[in-house]
Amino acid sequence: MNPIQSSDKLRLVRSDIRGPIYRKALAMEQAGVPVLKLNTGNPASFGFAMPESVRAALMANADRAVAYCAPQGMPEARRALAAYHRDRGARDLTEEDIYIGNGVSEMAQMLCQCVLSAGDELLMPSPSYSLWSNAAILAGARPVFYTCDEAAGWYPDVGDMERKVTSRTRAVLLINPNNPTGQVYAPDLVADVAALCRRHGLLLISDEIYDRLIMDDAPFAPAAAAAPDQPVVTLNGLSKSHIVCGFRCGWAAVSGPRRETEPVRRALAELCALRLCGNVLTQLVIPAAMADEASTRAMLVPGGRLYEQREAACRALDSLECVRYRRPQAAFYVFPRVLGGHIRDDRRFAEDLLEAKHILLVPGSGFDWPRPDHFRLVLLPERERLYQAIMEIGRFLSDYRQ
Repeated sequence: MNPIQSSDKLRLVRSDIRGPIYRKALAMEQAGVPVLKLNTGNPASFGFAMPESVRAALMANADRAVAYCAPQGMPEARRALAAYHRDRGARDLTEEDIYIGNGVSEMAQMLCQCVLSAGDELLMPSPSYSLWSNAAILAGARPVFYTCDEAAGWYPDVGDMERKVTSRTRAVLLINPNNPTGQVYAPDLVADVAALCRRHGLLLISDEIYDRLIMDDAPFAPAAAAAPDQPVVTLNGLSKSHIVCGFRCGWAAVSGPRRETEPVRRALAELCALRLCGNVLTQLVIPAAMADEASTRAMLVPGGRLYEQREAACRALDSLECVRYRRPQAAFYVFPRVLGGHIRDDRRFAEDLLEAKHILLVPGSGFDWPRPDHFRLVLLPERERLYQAIMEIGRFLSDYRQ
């Protein structure tokens, strides 16, 4: 019998965050070699704990999670999420506009299945979180990348975006705050992207899962507030802000003129029903989590763990002659650039670093960056460990050549 072949749809799908280099790191650990894994934003693996408000809600309500809930999600959870988005400028949002799923990952794939047909194009950033390019490919569409300009603070180049709109473009994706760069886009920039979508009749998709992890009071503009008169789908979740990645709790909020968004709403409702419902245990904690801003905020101010780890990372990077970087404003990532032009294969660089220093990171090409000169670091280890790890990377780069 011949080998069973995998689907052609998977030919272009990949994830460097948990790809071959990650699997090599796991093999090293199994062989007894300790590895510092700076590849994925998973706070609990670095000792962060869920807030007590979330724990209490989970323990008090666990028995309510035995049965299926409504396909779109539990009504009280959707009401809490609708109120959250209304408070941030999505004026007319109701619980019927909220669709709860198993993380933003599931909702992104559902949304791409809903709005993209074979041969369509999704305009998305470079660098970008690879979930989105993979979701577009699995929907039979093509990811088309607009440039985010490092010299301009990693802001999207709206002119480049405009030039890449074609008759097959169906939507524009913003990731704000951004992964992998850690940047927050100014309200004017979000308004410019919304205006482009308006001119071309495109859906604006905004991945805002890090909107509660912003430091230094950087101004943030939710896309739904910037574009109340046009179709917007906002993706968000609890994984990062409330340290519950394993809960897989994400949602989509559909805003804008109901006549224009009705086909997307209907399609999302159908896909939600096909998989019966999202994880009910995680939905039970949504009202408590959305009411608890204090536990998240405490991590982001001077003395807070995320703030101090960001500061330690910046001190270490500032001391290195071989890299340049943009100071992150949100989330827990930084996307440094390697100077000198001596890296021709950034995946090989990441693998060589893993073998030499037992540090796992993700090369920039894993975020659809076209040149082999960047890498992403996760800023989650305790500050002294993080500082020392970055110094080790600097020592490795100082005489590394390919």
